[in-house]
Amino acid sequence: MKITTRKDFLFILYVSHLYEIPTVVGIFSAFGLVFTVSLFAWICCQRKSSKPSKTPPYKFVHVLKGVDIYPESLNSKKKFGADEKNEVKNKSAVPKNSLHLDLEKRDLNGNFPKTNLKAGSPSDLESVTPKHSSEGGQEVVSPDSLKSSMSLTSDEKQEKLGTLFFSLEYNFERKAFVVNIKEARGLPAMDDQSLTSDPYIKMVILPEKKHKVKTRVLRKTLDPAFDETFTFYGIPYTQIQELALHFTVLSFDRFSRDDVIGEVLIPLAGIELTGGEMLMNREITKRNVRKSSGRGELLISLCYQSTTNTLTVVVLKARHLPKSDVSGLSDPYVKVNLYHAKKRISKKKTHVKKCTPNAVFNELFVFDIPCEGLEEISVEFLVLDSERGSRNEVIGRLVLGAAAEGASGQHWKEICDYPRRQIAKWHALCDG
Repeated sequence: MKITTRKDFLFILYVSHLYEIPTVVGIFSAFGLVFTVSLFAWICCQRKSSKPSKTPPYKFVHVLKGVDIYPESLNSKKKFGADEKNEVKNKSAVPKNSLHLDLEKRDLNGNFPKTNLKAGSPSDLESVTPKHSSEGGQEVVSPDSLKSSMSLTSDEKQEKLGTLFFSLEYNFERKAFVVNIKEARGLPAMDDQSLTSDPYIKMVILPEKKHKVKTRVLRKTLDPAFDETFTFYGIPYTQIQELALHFTVLSFDRFSRDDVIGEVLIPLAGIELTGGEMLMNREITKRNVRKSSGRGELLISLCYQSTTNTLTVVVLKARHLPKSDVSGLSDPYVKVNLYHAKKRISKKKTHVKKCTPNAVFNELFVFDIPCEGLEEISVEFLVLDSERGSRNEVIGRLVLGAAAEGASGQHWKEICDYPRRQIAKWHALCDG
């Protein structure tokens, strides 16, 4: 294009500048954006470095051998719903000379500060105080002190099971016996991971065992405060002196059988309740299952029908059955098992007879024999004590068969020699 005038030249220059302006603006915008982002990142880094390191969040828990680690700044605050009172008591329940690590006292870097031991008894100092080596001044704990501390901890756990607090009262207007289970203190930890228990209490009035109650379960505490009142109507005051209270302290376990912490037995003979409510407390003792030298006797009648090849078993009576435990009289029943060549092929059981050492059953069972004759047949009788909510305990056992000796073998020989005849005999029970 030929430029003829000055106006044409200015026009061409103006048009060229219009095409160059967007390019320049884009370059300057890119540099500005990079500068802004860099400045913002630098400011954030400066703020982060100037702030002190934050403590872990409130619900942060790290488990090391069952010990929970909490931030150091939360020592005086509530931890997972537990109040300060329970927290202090739970800490005091752990023996001082055990190998439990106080992980709450760690610094922000995870190191343990050096602790100054307080003055105590000479025995505590010997078992807990670390020995200083002469070379580097490092603290070294001797194996003997570790063994002694561990042994002391296990002994204390076995001996001290806590204290139960309760009150007794008799309401003469309603003719009712009132028991208030208040609290328990100093219970041992049944959960090795959380170092706590989930306690509750079962109570039964002896010797009839007609009145059975239990408290609610309190979670993760060694000092449960139940404060639950149980009122038993229809008990005359003149009968109170003949009764006894049996408390069983247990720890709830969701995945297996509940752990038995201990028991308390209170005979009411000599306790006067005419003056109103009486506050009492007793040490919790280890559960003691009392065994008797004699297991009692069982009256059995047998009849072998050779024509139909059946065996008729009649469980008639039981007498002189021992007390299964400290709770008093048993609730017996009989379980009958039929064996062929040491393999159980049939089983039956009688009804439960409540609170009696001399039970009358009179129940008949007919078993089909899978072979000719009784040479390979044996019958097992198990006398058990029925317990609601727990495993039934075997009171005594009896086996009749060709291999039996004494009176049992003689009884079996007679039914084989005299078929179609009902023969009854008393047999002494042995340990199950």
